Amino acid sequence: MHRKKTIIIDDEKLAREDLKSLLKDFPEIEILGEADNTEKGIRLIEEEEPDLIFLDIQMPGETGFDLLNKIKTDKKIIFVTAYEQFAIRAFEVNAQDYLLKPVNKERLALALNKIVIGENNQPDKKFKPLEYSDTIFLLMNNSYQFIKINSIIKINSAGNYSELHTKRKVRGLVLKSMKEWEERLPENKFVRIHRNTIINLEYLERIEEWFNYAYQVYLKEFEKPETMSRRYASLLKGRME
Repeated sequence: MHRKKTIIIDDEKLAREDLKSLLKDFPEIEILGEADNTEKGIRLIEEEEPDLIFLDIQMPGETGFDLLNKIKTDKKIIFVTAYEQFAIRAFEVNAQDYLLKPVNKERLALALNKIVIGENNQPDKKFKPLEYSDTIFLLMNNSYQFIKINSIIKINSAGNYSELHTKRKVRGLVLKSMKEWEERLPENKFVRIHRNTIINLEYLERIEEWFNYAYQVYLKEFEKPETMSRRYASLLKGRME
């Protein structure tokens, strides 16, 4: 069995000791080290290259989010926090998890199960719907970033990934399917115009007829139009009537 190389970053020594004690009962976890602030945490990540990071959110000086903004990593993150407001829908932990202090062993087991087995193996996974005012926290271009839903102009399919295009020409790849985006984005703001494209209606500039009953869709901030098939044009017309 491949053991997950793991580090713990938390400013509270007692919290680190409690978590290490719980993790002793999980043979798939190998603890490589611990840190009590973001600076030491960054050095530890760079030195050990762990598979899994238990990361406290609220720490003196800088938060766990600040740490992630300073490094490029695609490692699995499990947030640990004493504050339930950080567990709200607006924070999405890229298919990982968050744990509330004091950490419950059964809840820890569920989080680790998702890491070891992988949520992609769960065919009936249900996604939480997003509000237009939400902010999601996800892995984009190999670094964790906050993305405002209302800043997304369009999403294009890119194989197993999807490519986000946001205001100010920001673009990046995320490991999310078009189906998930379609299920989660607010349907009064976002619409699928092609099997490879979802657009934000607030950035819709104009629609022009093209050939073979297709259309070209022009979006603000983009010179090149997107193609809309006849099938999706009918759906869009129904939405806008």
